[in-house]
Amino acid sequence: MSARLIVHRAGPGLSIQDLGRSGYLAFGLSRGGAADRLALYEGAALLGQEPSAAAIEMAGLGGTFEVTTDTRIALTGAPMKATLQDGTELRWNASHLLAAGMQLSIGAVRAGSYGYLHVGGGIANALQLGARSAHLASGLGARLRDGAELPLGDDAGGAVNMTLTPEPRLDGGTLRMVPSLQTSLFGAVEVARFQEVRFHRDSRANRMGVRLLPEGQGFALEGGLSVLSEVIAPGDIQVTGDGTPYVLMSECQTTGGYPRIGSVLPCDMPRVAQAQAGAAFRFEQVTLEEAVEIERRARAERGRLPSRLTPLVRDPARMRDLLSYQLVSGVTAGRDLDEAL
Repeated sequence: MSARLIVHRAGPGLSIQDLGRSGYLAFGLSRGGAADRLALYEGAALLGQEPSAAAIEMAGLGGTFEVTTDTRIALTGAPMKATLQDGTELRWNASHLLAAGMQLSIGAVRAGSYGYLHVGGGIANALQLGARSAHLASGLGARLRDGAELPLGDDAGGAVNMTLTPEPRLDGGTLRMVPSLQTSLFGAVEVARFQEVRFHRDSRANRMGVRLLPEGQGFALEGGLSVLSEVIAPGDIQVTGDGTPYVLMSECQTTGGYPRIGSVLPCDMPRVAQAQAGAAFRFEQVTLEEAVEIERRARAERGRLPSRLTPLVRDPARMRDLLSYQLVSGVTAGRDLDEAL
């Protein structure tokens, strides 16, 4: 029987996610995929596999999991408390070996919004339109439920007990944006004010969009103009009739009639995804040329993630299987030193 991941208890926001599916915008299906795509790259680096491997996305709360064979795992994204059945607590942003039959419990987020559980070989559920991710808004796939058994892909193997320092993205910050087709309709004064005021992430947020509340009055088009419904994409900043902006996320609709004041750069979208209610943001407009260079550097940084791995240091006082670890290497009986002299 092939290796499986058993979900004994599923939090309310668990789903299988990968990098999403492209090429279906004309059919009314947005890209979808992980809310925090960077977390997939981090998990791939920790396990030495491709970032396209499907993982479990956990929105706010994890669950209880078990594997049917010894399996390498990694934990990335919003940190959550991860505890083995024997009481051992696992480090976040690190890789581990999960023994067959040992249950792993993952609790609520300690910061951020979306945590990720990766497995060696990835989740190997059936492909749908070229991807394994659930697109919840369209009904393609579904949230995971208690008792789900998920097939695992073949793991090429590799090191565990490795860690990396993630890119900071859990507390809001600056979002760089490029102009959209309707930016000029807001007028230079409104666009400048949009970059001066501070916004706070509202409690209204999901995989379709995140509402940001400005300090002060909202934003409006000059003369109250309206726009035709047209193609929209993740990262677009739509301003609704009350002047409040929404940043569209991975499962956004594919067309919309609300005017867009700009579009957030893809490399800054993990900040939007991971922000908790109340997190503060500011916007900074950059040129298209600057955006291309920023994205080029971000892509290069993702490529360097494997080189940033370091061994996971564990506290011997908390290691239940202490005798199975080689704590000191190069130990001899001392006779070789006498012979050398």
